[in-house]
Amino acid sequence: MRDPYKILGVKRDAGQDEIKAAWRNLAKAVHPDHNQDDPTASARFAEIGRAYETLKDPKKRSLFDNAARMAEAKANEGTIMQQRQAAREAAARAKAAQANAERVMEELARAAAQKAAADAAKQQKAGAAEPAEEMIERIFGTQARAAAGGGRAYASAPGAAKRPDADPATSEKQPDAGKAEAEQQAADDAAAQASAVMQPLSLLTSLVRRFTGGGMPGPEKAPDQFATKTVTVDDLIKGSWVTVDLGEGREAGFALAAGATEGHQVRLKGQGHKLAGMQRGDAVINLHIAPDARFTVSGFDLHTVLPVTIENAVLGTEARIDGPDGPINITVPAWSGSDKTIRIHGQGLANADGDRGDLVVELRIILWEKPDDKVTDLMRSMKNGLFL
Repeated sequence: MRDPYKILGVKRDAGQDEIKAAWRNLAKAVHPDHNQDDPTASARFAEIGRAYETLKDPKKRSLFDNAARMAEAKANEGTIMQQRQAAREAAARAKAAQANAERVMEELARAAAQKAAADAAKQQKAGAAEPAEEMIERIFGTQARAAAGGGRAYASAPGAAKRPDADPATSEKQPDAGKAEAEQQAADDAAAQASAVMQPLSLLTSLVRRFTGGGMPGPEKAPDQFATKTVTVDDLIKGSWVTVDLGEGREAGFALAAGATEGHQVRLKGQGHKLAGMQRGDAVINLHIAPDARFTVSGFDLHTVLPVTIENAVLGTEARIDGPDGPINITVPAWSGSDKTIRIHGQGLANADGDRGDLVVELRIILWEKPDDKVTDLMRSMKNGLFL
């Protein structure tokens, strides 16, 4: 049966007087004699009666409350474990991404230094020597020059050697024997200067384009961003559109497709973290199913509990329960114990193969509302082996 609190429209901490008043008002409103044109009036009236029978009896009410709390605790326990595992995986991915980014920057720095040195040597051999700072600006652009400090500060970069006197008159009078040494010195200066401007992370993207011509893969992808979205059983059944908060004023939306269940992950391409010099990562949404008074979820199967009195368990009976698509009539076989389950195929959640799980009805034997002397005597006789 459905949640008796919801059927009567009362809170879980409602007192007996409030429950009784709600039952009376609803019973009058839906009584079959007053709703003869409504074919569902009898079923609704019976459902209200069953809900009241459950809540007015402290033992039955306690059994229902305990079952609901256990289902909620079980769901919360699974969610906490999933969140911890997701956090560990995210930390490992972030560490790997950082190591990859550092390795790429080192490789690009070496490539930049080698290219700058080769270009400088080429220019010197061709007799068209070019000042190192102008060569760096031509290769890297004015942004690189500004990042290196601007002006003529390149020689102060770490590892750079002192440049010889740049006076044109002195240079022209330099003997041929020292020309090779001057060329080598200029090349060394250019290499040191190129290495200095390779450090800023903001130049990573432009360096990839300049030194590879687009031949290498794009920037490293940022780590995935993980989030948890709580959905209802009805959301999963209907394939509803849901939104999730990603922080910093961002949110993303997606439709719940077939195959979604507890712990399922939905990957949203390019909607995760955005870090400087890196491609935007993906958002990975972990689905958590909110506790439901009617069903608990196990994979793609839905489980529900049907209370059965002793006489109905022994003799068998017909019952009406709430299914995901509406009321369902079921037959409780004779001699059905509390370990008995009735499986209704195709009434669960949709899986990725286009099929649906099952609705599993778990029977729970309950006692009558008040003690009965005849039943008590019968049970005592059966216990003592005295069959009359």
